[in-house]
Amino acid sequence: MGRMSRQKGKRGERDLAAELNRVLGEHTNARRGVQFQGGPDSPDVALALPLHIECKRTETLNAYAALAQANADAPAGIPAMVCHRRNGQKWIAIVELDALPAVAEKIAAHIATRK
Repeated sequence: MGRMSRQKGKRGERDLAAELNRVLGEHTNARRGVQFQGGPDSPDVALALPLHIECKRTETLNAYAALAQANADAPAGIPAMVCHRRNGQKWIAIVELDALPAVAEKIAAHIATRK
């Protein structure tokens, strides 16, 4: 991976963290993960929710490959979500349909504790 691509990835992770904080609230504490450690302890974006977030800031995306990577990196029992954004577009979230109830439950519980 080239330097420019790594820099775009880092910017994407910071941008996604800011968007997650905006959408889910500052108490989410979304921030860039610690990628140099590798493995499941280092999601692209870490937050105060039991979710594994994979950030993809690219023009083209293989959603199935991205979800496979996210699921492989996620700790056991933690649902995975891929967030993707193309240039000039909004962020989108991709989850396996079977994982949707668990993701929604974790987000709803987080939002309920903020009120």
